Amino acid sequence: MGEEHLRDVADVVLRLLHVVAGIAWIGASFYFIRLDLGLRRPERPEDEARGVGGEYWGVHGGGFYHSQKYKVAPPRLPEHLHWFKWEAYTTWLSGFALLILLYWLDAETRLVDPGVADLAPWQAVALSAGGLAGAWIVYDVACRALRDDRAVAGVVVALVVGSAWGASLVFAPRAAFLQVGAMLGTIMAANVFFSIIPAHRELIRAKEAGRDPDAAPGVAAKQRSVHNNYLTLPVVFTMLAGHFPVVFGAERPWLVLVAIFVLLALTRHFFNRFHTGRRPWWILGVVAAGTVALALLLAPGDATTAPAGDAPPDEEALAISERRCVTCHAGVAAPGGVQLDSLDGLRAHAAGVRRQVSAGLMPPGNTTGMTEDEREQLVAWAAAAR
Repeated sequence: MGEEHLRDVADVVLRLLHVVAGIAWIGASFYFIRLDLGLRRPERPEDEARGVGGEYWGVHGGGFYHSQKYKVAPPRLPEHLHWFKWEAYTTWLSGFALLILLYWLDAETRLVDPGVADLAPWQAVALSAGGLAGAWIVYDVACRALRDDRAVAGVVVALVVGSAWGASLVFAPRAAFLQVGAMLGTIMAANVFFSIIPAHRELIRAKEAGRDPDAAPGVAAKQRSVHNNYLTLPVVFTMLAGHFPVVFGAERPWLVLVAIFVLLALTRHFFNRFHTGRRPWWILGVVAAGTVALALLLAPGDATTAPAGDAPPDEEALAISERRCVTCHAGVAAPGGVQLDSLDGLRAHAAGVRRQVSAGLMPPGNTTGMTEDEREQLVAWAAAAR
């Protein structure tokens, strides 16, 4: 069993684990925020006397559910208490393992693009790792130092914009998107590990010791949980963005990423407000208008379509592909089934070839040494292909 096959197997296993754990984590986050925002004052005075701060009724799966949240803690700890933490830990650990497997161990091809920055693979890996740690430090300091959550939000926005811009200056475009997502995902997982779960442990220790629990750690944990809720959709997008060259291959991809993050955060805000009983439809209007505007801005202009007379002959386009592309894009193992080792294959994927090659995204890291003249010829041929 070869090393390449083992890496492929590890890729499949880790991706599946990452997606399944991520679904569980996101589902729990969305549900508990929805539950918290939908709480109503307890109907029974005796529940309020027991310290219940709010209750929620729901119907699902053929039955009724009655959830209650205590202001701080129940009078007596229950025998069975479920901790929502392993979903977060598994998601981050599997994602970090994928980052190492696919990007750090293959940094020369996937992380580095000489056309963006002339970095040695170890330098790119160091910058990537430093970004993960640095993002958490900046965010955590802001949460501890700033009392106003709006100020914290401002720091997070600045962090996202700065990270997107900075990553675009040092990493290959696809890797830059993933790097920003990994930084935000690290913040989310660290929130669980360093803030949310310790707050839960402190509540339990106080109850076990017979002390009145301090509500402050729980309030701080709730703040971090809400932050995670708003970061979820942007992180999910960066997990999928590698399949969308129309966004990471844009002229200023970092601005596109920031714009998409804003639209996704607004979408999350709409649903959070919706769960409180409000109906801020204007938010969806803004998101829809922003999406249309972004789509129009990303649409290829007429200047990208070369006249048919400027296109090289079919044989020359195929020769360029054979020299620079078929190392990967040949046979049944071609990524995404994109086979470029024949004229029929080139014609079938002409639009993708034009987009990827013109943006400098392919070959990845230009590992096959495609020249600028070859790039221009192949783009011109793809633009004129019928």
